[in-house]
Amino acid sequence: MQTTHQTALETKHAVLEQRIADETHRPLPDANLLASLKKQKLRLKEEIVSV
Repeated sequence: MQTTHQTALETKHAVLEQRIADETHRPLPDANLLASLKKQKLRLKEEIVSV
């Protein structure tokens, strides 16, 4: 059963995934921003799995 909290986490995860894709496709991607976004995405994924 999917909870509202889990749905919210998955939505945030998808938003981060899109932001990573957008940044990756820029002419000069910001490596620090990408690293930060990927860490946030990983933390969310770990939280989703533990819910």
